[in-house]
Amino acid sequence: MMENSRNVVIAMVLSIAVLVGWQFLVVNPRVASEQATQGSLQTPLTPAGTPQDPATSPAGRESTVPLSDAAAITGQSREAALAATGRVSIDTPELSGSINLTGARLDDLRLKSYHETVDDTSPTIVLLSPETLGTAAYFVEFGYSGTGAGDLPGPSTVWQAEGSPTLTPQTPVTLTYTNGQGVTFRRTVSVDENYMFAVADSIQNAGTAPVTLSNYGRVVRFNKPEVAAAYVLFEGLLGVFGEEGLQEVKYHAIEEDKLVSPPKVNTGWLGITDKYWATALVPGTGTGTFQPSFRYASDGRAFYQSDFLADPATVQPGATLDVQTRVFAGAKVVDLINSYEESGNIPHFGQLIDWGWFYFITEPMFHFIDFLYRFTGNFGVAILLVTVTLKLAFFPLASKSYKSMAKMKNAQPLITELREKYADDRMKQQQEMMRIYKEQKINPAAGCWPVLIQIPVFFALYKVLYITIEMRHAPFFGWIQDLAAPDPTSVFNLFGLIPITLPHLLMVGVWPILMGITMFIQMRLNPTPPDPAQQVIFTWMPVIFTFMLASFPAGLVIYWTWNNLLSVTQQAVIMKRNGAKIELWDNLRDTFRRRKREA
Repeated sequence: MMENSRNVVIAMVLSIAVLVGWQFLVVNPRVASEQATQGSLQTPLTPAGTPQDPATSPAGRESTVPLSDAAAITGQSREAALAATGRVSIDTPELSGSINLTGARLDDLRLKSYHETVDDTSPTIVLLSPETLGTAAYFVEFGYSGTGAGDLPGPSTVWQAEGSPTLTPQTPVTLTYTNGQGVTFRRTVSVDENYMFAVADSIQNAGTAPVTLSNYGRVVRFNKPEVAAAYVLFEGLLGVFGEEGLQEVKYHAIEEDKLVSPPKVNTGWLGITDKYWATALVPGTGTGTFQPSFRYASDGRAFYQSDFLADPATVQPGATLDVQTRVFAGAKVVDLINSYEESGNIPHFGQLIDWGWFYFITEPMFHFIDFLYRFTGNFGVAILLVTVTLKLAFFPLASKSYKSMAKMKNAQPLITELREKYADDRMKQQQEMMRIYKEQKINPAAGCWPVLIQIPVFFALYKVLYITIEMRHAPFFGWIQDLAAPDPTSVFNLFGLIPITLPHLLMVGVWPILMGITMFIQMRLNPTPPDPAQQVIFTWMPVIFTFMLASFPAGLVIYWTWNNLLSVTQQAVIMKRNGAKIELWDNLRDTFRRRKREA
């Protein structure tokens, strides 16, 4: 029945309203709060050598989470922090930065291809920073713990650089350290054209006694992302561990648990991921079985950490042990991440990108959009073409649905007559209505399918626009220079003509307004529902959605506007061909007449 179809439309609208309301009422205020409190985190810090709970230290070994004894320097510039220690430069097509010779840390990394804003002259994204930069600190470190091996490489170890002074894809860098017991550690660091580092350690025991040691690696950061995550996106500590598979630990969860220790494994990876960037460790040959851990400490200087500790290995006098580990530090480019999983043999590395529960829809949709982008050179145009393609793919179903709706509309006089005739006999009324449906070959639920199909498409596209870095700062036309950001214009300042700063609620741009207009027209294409509650919903929903969707990515609003326009055209043509009257103009006339009478 038409009433059932309207109920499904209302259910869909309300389900999407939950998503919109969450973004509008929860996520956006949380983003503002998170950004406002960033300044309060820049307070004087305790020495970086934060005491650790003994439970975090493997028995018989030094903790895998020691922090250096250097105090955090409040107010120190990045340039000063980098100049305070010896360094080896990094220069690749995608990365710039340096390796800190103290600790052999990877703690200075910029992403050349990504800027803070859509302006290409704005600063490039800083991914990793030295420990002495307070809450901005974020670094990767490898070291060793053990017994009877003398001083082992750790946070305060000063390494010596050999060969090339700059790490490039063509020129690896070799670092060396020899302790007082004749154990030499030779570390060769190489990097590819993108974001994958390879760290190869060779431990040579020139002493007279066996040496037992365990290698560890850790990713440490001292703050959470500046932009609070929405519920559709995971940000935090994560890893894939053998048969255990993917394990994700959100920031608030590790703050409560302090320590999460998955079972020991011999394959996997772990790290910390943000919306667009990630840093991950991939233990390799020579590591053997390792214990992964996720940690948080709040005493003094709070930090978050993903780390692994390998089982002990013994190096006999005159023998050499080789240990290899890889580090991913960069942008989560979909094709690149997938290539590392396949060619680099990193199990399930693609799960570094949070495709969500409906990955079987979301990921193919991204690849389809990306495929069209390669031909058009514009992700916005690709989204429009995807919408057309989906309409064509589901045209037989939509055509059948709209035809059934047209037949139902033509049968409405008979149905109304039956309701009046059998007003006191609901059973007889239903029987006669089903007889009419059978004779007229009407499917009462057919009108629901075009609406239901839109739900997974809507959520999948929302996810693609929200999580994929390919959509970040992707321009459309005109004033839309970032499809992943809201429309920057607003009707309340005459689209920029009045130079005033508006509150977030009033940032209602051109595309949200167009979306609201097309949604209004689509709802008026069908008869006005008799139920007063449904009338209120159908009347005000376009207005509510106009304001709510104004804070959504512009690409999603453009999709919805274009989809509404195609749906209106498709429905009008099909219903007209089947002899059904188009109610649009009558409904618009009645709407404005009713408003006039009410006034």
